[in-house]
Amino acid sequence: MTQHKVPATTTDAGIPVESDEHSLTVGPDGPVLLQDHYLIEQMANFNRERIPERQPHAKGGGAFGYFEVTNDVSAYTMAAVFQPGTRTNTLIRFSTVAGERGSPDTWRDPRGFALKFYTTQGNYDMVGNNTPIFFVRDPLKFQHFIRSQKRRADNNLRDNDMQWDFWTLSPESAHQVTWLMGDRGIPKTWRTMNGYGSHTYLWINARGQKFWVKYHFKTDQGIDFLTQAEADAIAASDTDYHQRDLYDSIARGELPSWTLNMQIMPFDDAKTYRFNPFDLTKVWPHGDYPLVEVGRLTLNRNVSDYHTEMEQAAFEVNNLVPGIALSPDKMLLARGFSYADAHRARLGVNYKQIPVNAPVVPVHGYSKDGMMRVRNVSDPVYAPNSKGGPQADTQAYQPNYWYADGDLVRSAYTLHAEDDDFGQPGTMVREVLDDAARARLVSNITGHLRKGVTEPVLLRAIEYWRNVDKHLGDKIEAGVRAQHGPANGSAGRS
Repeated sequence: MTQHKVPATTTDAGIPVESDEHSLTVGPDGPVLLQDHYLIEQMANFNRERIPERQPHAKGGGAFGYFEVTNDVSAYTMAAVFQPGTRTNTLIRFSTVAGERGSPDTWRDPRGFALKFYTTQGNYDMVGNNTPIFFVRDPLKFQHFIRSQKRRADNNLRDNDMQWDFWTLSPESAHQVTWLMGDRGIPKTWRTMNGYGSHTYLWINARGQKFWVKYHFKTDQGIDFLTQAEADAIAASDTDYHQRDLYDSIARGELPSWTLNMQIMPFDDAKTYRFNPFDLTKVWPHGDYPLVEVGRLTLNRNVSDYHTEMEQAAFEVNNLVPGIALSPDKMLLARGFSYADAHRARLGVNYKQIPVNAPVVPVHGYSKDGMMRVRNVSDPVYAPNSKGGPQADTQAYQPNYWYADGDLVRSAYTLHAEDDDFGQPGTMVREVLDDAARARLVSNITGHLRKGVTEPVLLRAIEYWRNVDKHLGDKIEAGVRAQHGPANGSAGRS
């Protein structure tokens, strides 16, 4: 029987090494020598293994797959990825928002749902969440929101008081906090939650017609969730529960999938719609703009090297292909800068040359040099030039945006007919949730408020929930003011 010969260990330069176990020393018990270049390489690499973790969304995982178009939506967009019959390779990353890389998967938190489509027109990224809305609508408040969910400066502990302090002083957060404190605040698995683009985007068809759209990835596995008590138990026993579940399901051949549906609004409807269609704290009721099926996303391959294929994966909303553009959503416009800037700080200016971020189409541009550049650059390295360098096709690719004018101001959106901060979360509580779900919502909120939330923040929190729904607020006050111990299933984290 022939024994399989394992490959010989080498240095990073491919040179065979002399030992996997022993450093080069003067005699068996003598000092270690500086010329042991393999030892130096191993120690130096170890000291530099960690790159900075993401600021939000630090803890996460994902897989590779493909997206296949199942319905003809070419009347709404000319984007190649959404043309009939098209199949496009994809990468997805799921994540929590507030926790660090080592935090439990089952903390109550929104989940990131970030997709990279390796299209024939370049990479198209959709950076969303498992909720169709968000806590704030203005990017000036985003950094402050994230800090309120992180750790205090003095004791380095997360603090419910500062979370509710921020939320109750930001009434636009009510819709998202209602989602967060409800059943969908802790999905059972990544496979059993939806994904949303959350923002409003612009689609343009081949004739130049424009449409406002929202992305809805509906899980084909069905929605499922964990109660707070179940999530706490799993957090204590398996901090990587969601990541393990996804990896094992794909390894078993149980391939998770999501059906992409779009809400599509005619361009001119935005001016007179009853809600501001670009407000990230609002949804478009499906009765107004029903879902239109587009295709199916299937995950079929686990990552083979987590660091290179997941930790270094960079998703950004500014990766837009012809036929898709940004909208006047203030948060979306700011994210068009912030994501790419974060990647440059975390991974280096040439992060798009890392294989997992590289497009499948040729790159012809004028970016030059910088740390970690590996793609060859050839003259001419400037534009315009008469030396045969690439030129923009201004006829084929023209900006397809929207008109805006007005004074320079710092103010909120102009109100549409039914714009307010508590209307939609109130509708969710009264018309979407059933009695059991409302009871769990009350339990989750009261349990959270009992964990270190001080006056007057607590008073504001009770009024906050009364503004959502008076009956709900009254129940929360009764639960918080009760003299017995913490509410069943409560947790001190969000």
